[in-house]
Amino acid sequence: MGEVEFTSLLIVVATAFAAPLVLGFAPALRLPAVVLEIVAGIVIGPSVLGWVSLDDSIRVLATIGLAFLLFLAGLEIEFRELKGRSVRLAGIGYLASFGIAVGLAFVLKSAGLIETPLFVAIVLTATSLGVIVPVLKDSGEIGSGFGQLIVAAATIADFAAIILLSLFFSREATGIGTQLVLLGGLALLAATVTLALLGAEHSMRITAVFRRLQDTTAQIRVRGAFVLLVGLAAVAEHLGLEVILGAFIAGAVLTLIDTDREMTHPQFRVKLEAAGYGIFIPIFFVASGVGFDLDALTESTSTLVLMPVFLAVLLAVRGVPALLYRSSIGARRTTVAALLQSTSLPFIVAAAQIGMELGTISAATGAALVGAGILSVLFFPLAALTVLKGGGLRGGLEPEPAS
Repeated sequence: MGEVEFTSLLIVVATAFAAPLVLGFAPALRLPAVVLEIVAGIVIGPSVLGWVSLDDSIRVLATIGLAFLLFLAGLEIEFRELKGRSVRLAGIGYLASFGIAVGLAFVLKSAGLIETPLFVAIVLTATSLGVIVPVLKDSGEIGSGFGQLIVAAATIADFAAIILLSLFFSREATGIGTQLVLLGGLALLAATVTLALLGAEHSMRITAVFRRLQDTTAQIRVRGAFVLLVGLAAVAEHLGLEVILGAFIAGAVLTLIDTDREMTHPQFRVKLEAAGYGIFIPIFFVASGVGFDLDALTESTSTLVLMPVFLAVLLAVRGVPALLYRSSIGARRTTVAALLQSTSLPFIVAAAQIGMELGTISAATGAALVGAGILSVLFFPLAALTVLKGGGLRGGLEPEPAS
């Protein structure tokens, strides 16, 4: 790496700062900041104004942002909610989603619209947990049985999509059997780390030191979390798996071991979110916009048609399986579930970037996938919230009593 050039990075971080600020002045505009960050990145990038290109400093920070995004996604997993009727319905729903995705992807391949149907199918089975949770919170449904079902479905979809992407499409060209062994090795390491950290949590001396240092300039818990993130990401990379898998598992591990946060360190996760969403993650999304190949998307009518086609397939893949919930949550909430499950962007952006780097998909296909993800975030949550507000009584799939 040569001398660091800060001008382009300044434009990127200024754009990341301006996007949520603009939305803050227009609270009635229910637009996730991530959408504006990507669109703004497209505008300042080579496709439109040409103010910024992806140099080394932006690439490094964007890579950390991607890892942090998946780390915080793993941190959002509520393992206590992954049980009973909700997880059974969500699991069956994901299996149905994957089957529909594979079928429709091969239809697209036969029509000459895509070249790698399995990759596209995996990408379109994810759900954006970070986008739909605020919708459920705004509607007062996050604590209901219905809300638990949607959160469980999104969690399973994200986790499965990341596993499948790492299993079938990695930077190392190895067989499925080898990949399964490597995945098993990573899982075993994660389990070992979890048990070791749980053991350390029971040490009064270690706990006392952590409490003393956690809110000083040492910020020891934040540093430890970053070590866990980078460590598992590095192991995943060394094994030839995707870095995002290691980052996601790191977040899940931290969720499993961090059970007393409200009593001993209530600000810990706030600090992690501040580092992730305040610094690194917005750089990743703006940089994704900068790298968005608008010319590839618009160079032909057939390519441009891909974007609404992918949006329709996304709705079919994640929306149709919501019909399995109808007997438990009713027709209106089934519609809401279909819309929320079909909302996906962060994973699509990450997967499209990986696919283009591996040569699995073309720049045009990647741009169309990201464009479909942007449209899903623009329209589906708003439509779901409208249906929810238009509903009457809440009900369906009440939370199971605590055991």
